[in-house]
Amino acid sequence: MPANNTLTPLLDSINIPADLKQLSMVQIKQLADELRTDLINQVSKTGGHLGASLGVVELTTALHYVFNTPDDKIIWDVGHQSYPHKILTGRRQQMHTLRQGGGLSGFAKRKESEYDPFGAGHSSTSISAGLGMAVASQLKGQDNHVIAVIGDGAMSAGMAYEAINNAGALKSRLIVVLNDNDMSIAQPTGAMSKYLNGLVSSKPFLGVRNVVKSILPSPLADMAKKAENIVKEATRGGTFFEDLGFHYIGVVDGHDVEELVHILSNLRDNDMDKPILLHIATKKGKGYAPAEAAADKYHGVAKFDVATGKQSKGVAKAPSYTKVFSDTLIKLAAKDDAIIAINAAMPDGTGLDKFAAQYPNRSFDVGIAEQHAVTFAAGLACEGLKPYVAIYSTFLQRAYDQIVHDVAIQNLPVKFMIDRAGLVGADGPTHAGSYDIAYLSNLPNFVVMAAADEAELVNMIASANAINNRPVAVRYPRGEGVGIKLPVTPKPIKLGQGRYINKGKKLAILNFGARLDEAKKAAKGKDITIFDARFAKPLDKEILNIAKAHDSIITIEEGAIGGFATQVTHLLAENGLLTKLTNFKSLLLPDYFVDHNTPQAMYEEVGLTQKGIEQAITKILG
Repeated sequence: MPANNTLTPLLDSINIPADLKQLSMVQIKQLADELRTDLINQVSKTGGHLGASLGVVELTTALHYVFNTPDDKIIWDVGHQSYPHKILTGRRQQMHTLRQGGGLSGFAKRKESEYDPFGAGHSSTSISAGLGMAVASQLKGQDNHVIAVIGDGAMSAGMAYEAINNAGALKSRLIVVLNDNDMSIAQPTGAMSKYLNGLVSSKPFLGVRNVVKSILPSPLADMAKKAENIVKEATRGGTFFEDLGFHYIGVVDGHDVEELVHILSNLRDNDMDKPILLHIATKKGKGYAPAEAAADKYHGVAKFDVATGKQSKGVAKAPSYTKVFSDTLIKLAAKDDAIIAINAAMPDGTGLDKFAAQYPNRSFDVGIAEQHAVTFAAGLACEGLKPYVAIYSTFLQRAYDQIVHDVAIQNLPVKFMIDRAGLVGADGPTHAGSYDIAYLSNLPNFVVMAAADEAELVNMIASANAINNRPVAVRYPRGEGVGIKLPVTPKPIKLGQGRYINKGKKLAILNFGARLDEAKKAAKGKDITIFDARFAKPLDKEILNIAKAHDSIITIEEGAIGGFATQVTHLLAENGLLTKLTNFKSLLLPDYFVDHNTPQAMYEEVGLTQKGIEQAITKILG
């Protein structure tokens, strides 16, 4: 793993990518080794997405060595593999702040560095963005290169193929690097494979291709094309990408920095008449034994001991909401053969890996394809099954048209289990579950619930299972529950029925979701009504009685403007009660993107902790 200690260290001399240009190939190899060691040490202190970054150390080094960044644009799809890129682009001294409040983002971020031409966090956007930049360069008469780096997982999303299709038709100057660390493709071996890849990317070979096309009679040209395809097949080439208008090169060893430099230099120096797809094979977690041995290749890690790889994860005081969902669905499925579980490339994150182990024929991981997941579920619902679609709130946004068109309009009883609702911490605004209350509550027929604690979540899942005449959404946050005892037998909640937590006279708090515990702390010892609404849609009409009995109301939710508070104000206004109130205060997420920090710090910032709620109460009551 470490570089040869007898060699003069190089990484300390690299402040910007231009500094790499002064290095020899021997030094570039050494630099890659040093970069990997530094990356492991840095992330061990902060946690983060280590495995993906370890897999692209050589690629990152080669890209910055060959291309002239930031004039040449490198776009990292998702961005969780961008840590080596951050280190080489002037941010090494800030890596200790990674994913911490006020520190570096865990993803590429435009406002963070001129070397980050496009922000990320969600997958499968890089080719589209890169194509836009390539076309813009052409229109402006510029001569720079655009490189989009996308993983094989992200290539499972339809958007990537939409972009490839468009790029092939436009014949734009674009290089796509397909970083393949999981597909069933044998890695290239031997000198011949290296030679053929170098040959296929070389200027003489490309020149011969074009000459053959222009001067040979059709039969001979066809023969030449067949010969070229043989070369490509010998290197596991992709006629699929060729058919879509790309020049395909691969599969290349993504950990051979010298070969990468050779091929990328050839691509840089050739005037191509169509975009290029360079297919490389890498290992996630490469170069760090604990990561290579782990099932997830250390995709996302807490702080860890470098020598042992042991992560510093705290002891859970209560089960996570994700685990409660998983366990509950498994229990329900034991008695209901119609239950089907669907996730979009997140079986572990959604807890459905355990469901799949129990019911493999009733569990479906559709890949990074949220749109397909929703419409697939709609098809299952049409046939009388009970599909549960478990997707993080932030990723469900990608399937909004399918939710509206394929589920809501047809009033199909798809059950949406919305994990990571609310603010999520170190992953920041790209992963925050801020908008689902608003974007689902405005849809006819939808039922929208939010669990205030883990026991409520159990009963809400049972409620969703009992509702078979309309779509249902249940939202729940990331992390542990509050430690409340779980019901032995799940009990469905009556549709649209909230619950009183406390009754008082001076003020009423209407809560929706997992801030209830904070509200209870803030209201302790005060003459305050607390009502857990449970439903944003349909609302409990008891809220009208609460408004009649109180002069002041505070609503609380872990969502953006347009959600629960909006539903409440509409209900009150329609019934002539809104103007009766002396005070109406909505505590919700602000009208800006909340930057990454610890969840506690983020909720403190937006006033959704005990302190913020107490301040709102004091402002009203004095």
